[in-house]
Amino acid sequence: MKYFIGIDIGGMSIKCGLVNQSGQILKWDSIVTIPQQDYTLTVKDICDLINKVVGDFGITLDDVSAVGMGIPGTVDAKRGVITYCNNINFRNTPIVEEMKKHLSLPVFIGNDANLAALGEVKFGSAKGEADVVFVTLGTGVGTGIIVDGKMIIGRNGAGAEGGHIVIKKGGLQCSCGQKGCWEAYASATALQKMAAKELEKHPESLIADLAKKEGKVSGKAVFDAAKMGDRLAKRLVKRYTENVSSGLVSLVNIFRPSCIIIGGGISNAGDGFFKPIQDYVSKNSYGRETCPRVEVRSAALKNDAGILGGVALAMDSLGL
Repeated sequence: MKYFIGIDIGGMSIKCGLVNQSGQILKWDSIVTIPQQDYTLTVKDICDLINKVVGDFGITLDDVSAVGMGIPGTVDAKRGVITYCNNINFRNTPIVEEMKKHLSLPVFIGNDANLAALGEVKFGSAKGEADVVFVTLGTGVGTGIIVDGKMIIGRNGAGAEGGHIVIKKGGLQCSCGQKGCWEAYASATALQKMAAKELEKHPESLIADLAKKEGKVSGKAVFDAAKMGDRLAKRLVKRYTENVSSGLVSLVNIFRPSCIIIGGGISNAGDGFFKPIQDYVSKNSYGRETCPRVEVRSAALKNDAGILGGVALAMDSLGL
């Protein structure tokens, strides 16, 4: 049996999973991310974590075929370098070279959203599809794009950043420095900000009660309140789904995938979220009368997307 290691580097934690060729996570563990730590120490921590997971399962590194790692930032996979990551101290970091000081294994790296797309094609909601757009709605909006079975990554790995399509010239400030980016309207953070602003004028909304129980205003609170019939929540959900749909239509018109996969916590919202998005995309995409419908689906891999995306990269890189 072939074994692979998938690594999911996040701003809060670094997850490591031992996975078989079928995409089954056999053992996993995680460590806390230390964002400002020197990269050599972070790499050492990752390699120690790999050794622990492998040892806990009862095998050795000789039984592992390769490591695949997803990173939230600009990744030059050909050179094995993390060019830029805004949340962790990775700037032109030769991470593959550093990893090989501790591990005698092939190591492959990629942007986390790109790898999540690859994971969904290999193991998840887009299994068997050749043309896929993956969108994750979280702190920001990440996109991964598969065309004819291959990832679109752009020059030096800096492409496929669909979250920074400008949908409103001179609009809301985005964390990237630009104004009017899709991310500023369609991320979970954007929904939270919209809700918090409206609650100042409508403190009687059910959203406020649910937020108090959760300790914060969240996308979940907005969608839950909408399901309970709250008028403000229903307006916010409508506005938010239109914002999400607007960017999706642009991606459909450019790439014409067979399906769009939506991940992130918002993807658990159910039909109240997905049905209006499907309707909007179907009605507003170019060539809608003659082209096959683009299906909008919920991501299947959920919290395992990073680990399984890394494994999908490792397997593809080895021709498996």
